[in-house]
Amino acid sequence: MTVTTASPGIERELSDIVGAANCIVDPGELRTYECDGLTGTRVRPRVVVLPATTEETAAVVRVARRYGLPIVPRGAGTGLSGGALPVAGCIVIGLSRMKRILAIDLENQRMRVQPGVINLDVSRAIAADGYYYAPDPSSQSICSIGGNIAENSGGAHCLKYGFTVNHVVGATIVTAEGEIVELGSAGADPLGYDLMAVLVGSEGLVGIVTEAVVRILRTPEATRTFFATFPSTDEAGACVSGIVAAGIVPAAVEMMDRLAIEAIVKATGVDWPLDVGAALLIDVDGTAAEADHTATRAVEIAQLSGALEVRTPRDARERQLMWKGRKSAFAAVGRISPNYYVQDGVIPRSEIGPVLREIAAAGARAGLRVANVFHAGDGNLHPLVLFDARVEGEEHAAEQVAGEILKICVRHGGSITGEHGVGADKAAYMGEIFNEADLETMNFVRCAFDPAVAFNPGKVFPTPRLCGDRPGTYVAHETEIAGTAGRG
Repeated sequence: MTVTTASPGIERELSDIVGAANCIVDPGELRTYECDGLTGTRVRPRVVVLPATTEETAAVVRVARRYGLPIVPRGAGTGLSGGALPVAGCIVIGLSRMKRILAIDLENQRMRVQPGVINLDVSRAIAADGYYYAPDPSSQSICSIGGNIAENSGGAHCLKYGFTVNHVVGATIVTAEGEIVELGSAGADPLGYDLMAVLVGSEGLVGIVTEAVVRILRTPEATRTFFATFPSTDEAGACVSGIVAAGIVPAAVEMMDRLAIEAIVKATGVDWPLDVGAALLIDVDGTAAEADHTATRAVEIAQLSGALEVRTPRDARERQLMWKGRKSAFAAVGRISPNYYVQDGVIPRSEIGPVLREIAAAGARAGLRVANVFHAGDGNLHPLVLFDARVEGEEHAAEQVAGEILKICVRHGGSITGEHGVGADKAAYMGEIFNEADLETMNFVRCAFDPAVAFNPGKVFPTPRLCGDRPGTYVAHETEIAGTAGRG
């Protein structure tokens, strides 16, 4: 089934639901929504709608379904895998206006929020009471809870505290039929199927989250931080494995290589040495006694692993600056390269050294540099392939290297994504880790929620898929998406 040609009637209907100011049809204004944080491919949507409530979202979905238009949900637009990339003729439902904290229940350690609430604002709202929200992506000051749910985002402290799926316990969603459904529960261990585990990380394929119940934690009594430098990523990787093997579960273990350190120093002014091969930034937390003991032991392991230097921050301000350096790493790379391609993959901790050597070799073969900054504790890599788009062929070469990085991760027992999602960018690589039966089974789950394949078509799966013999909404193949790239 092809897309029904949209008429002015749909614009009037959508404006009646959300207000004319929140129904965007102007070509210039639509350009804002042509891509997410992965900017290499751009597709202009038919219309962008910005609802303010669950009911408005459901009404918009029902209108879109009646006209046969595909629907692409969008959060803050910070995703890096093309998960919010429009498809031709689609309605983008942007959730940025839905940014209210609806309820705070400290006694039961729960908070109900709308999907447009910024990740860091959850912790800010409860910090004075001694609570916080654990998942902390590097983009936490701008990314939204709804987008975090779609991608199952993690962050620096996911090693000890888990990903978004471990902290979102309930949700209100709008289905592909425009119905409003409650999943999960604010209570502990609810009965029935764990549909939250299906929803979190589903990349917008099974429903649009309009409210979420998140689990909040008590702020640890003490946190100890140290920064260690090493001759190479081999010694740094050995240190990470040694710390975990010793029974220590740090709150965070972040690794940066020489190129990443250079970029961070230029961008933030931290006084990190430039003549080292790698650095680790580590947090341990808990009670004061526990944090002191585990930090002392972790530092000993770092020194035994060949650390060149170990620093501890003198005060909270210096600790904050250290973490600012790490959190700013992606943006900081712009100081050493005009363009870069952010990749995301997962490997076993024990493979960090060998994998980084293979990644460096893949870059060298293409004449490109690769900077690495990542969550070393759980092996979630974020290689940044540096290139200059002004040089003919470099952008394509960077894309090729980024694809080879995914294959390297798979060969070493890893996966093609840790927290950035598959989206449109990595769909072609799903076959590296899943066979056809696997993909069909995943599609069965998707079809149980969205039999018309109306939500976020063209994402995750390597080829278009409908649901059995049922007619489906337009599904954009990757070649069709590419065909509209850059259209303005």
